[in-house]
Amino acid sequence: MSEYRPWANPAPAGLVALALAVMLFYAMLQGLIDSSSNVYIGFWLLGGFIVQGVCGLIDLKEGALTGGNVFLFFAGFFMFAGGCIDILSYYANLYGWQMNALANGYAWIILSAALITWTPAYLKEAPKVFSSLVLILDVFVVCVTLIKLEMASPAIISIASVMAFLAVFVAMYFAMAVIINGAWGRAVLPVGTPWIK
Repeated sequence: MSEYRPWANPAPAGLVALALAVMLFYAMLQGLIDSSSNVYIGFWLLGGFIVQGVCGLIDLKEGALTGGNVFLFFAGFFMFAGGCIDILSYYANLYGWQMNALANGYAWIILSAALITWTPAYLKEAPKVFSSLVLILDVFVVCVTLIKLEMASPAIISIASVMAFLAVFVAMYFAMAVIINGAWGRAVLPVGTPWIK
């Protein structure tokens, strides 16, 4: 019988997918791209669905309850559903289909609530850099929920944009740190210990 060997940490790939999705949000919020880009955004998010789905399954296999479940719901809802919705909205705009997009905002209420209510687990289990990313995403998803519910002021849109930029930076830093620290076998790039001991 062969000896069990754990899988390597898939978080860096999942974080790159997250950063990619949030960068696209940032570009939309800043007016750098518009809804004519939705079909491209949709396909990028579908790619993120594959990456985050695999990450979630590996995390769960390795016993990472919080990370595995978050990667799975990000994969299914933010990435897969979001990607399909973006592609659908592109064609809806192109052909003049009348659709009420407020349903997306109501769905985001649940996704925001899940992330926020699971944040204490990250504060207890994850390094400071990663749990800081989750705190940034908490603010970001609330802002996006308000945007999708058509309840956002210009200030909320600005906050969402700043949080998106910060999330991209922190996600990419943590992904880089996990890869580099793993390759060197020591903490070359600091990530900290959990906020809650």
